Amino acid sequence: MKYNPDIHHRRSIRLKGYDYAKAGLYFITICTQKQLCLFGEIQNGEMILNDAGKMVEYQWQELICRFDDIKLHEFIVMPNHFHGIIEFVGVPLVGTKIRNNHQKMGNHKGLPLRLAT
Repeated sequence: MKYNPDIHHRRSIRLKGYDYAKAGLYFITICTQKQLCLFGEIQNGEMILNDAGKMVEYQWQELICRFDDIKLHEFIVMPNHFHGIIEFVGVPLVGTKIRNNHQKMGNHKGLPLRLAT
């Protein structure tokens, strides 16, 4: 669906003037399309991850093996979304290097990173 300002009343939650390429702690939320419960279910107050949920958890934890200058903090995988806190330390994000040069990520929208080759 194309953006229509008459029905889409989105405003930026970004802090005006803040340089999002600098080091710091960032809270991330990623939601599934159409809020489908793709990552598991809650049973008796406990999140039970399915294979897709386990993959999300694994890929989050693997980020420290792929990127220099990051630290991972608390995270949680929910049935239809993911929350995590990532810390970018040291150098600015632009030009961040992948630890294993043979592992390259595609150009994903929303990431504040430009990966060096």
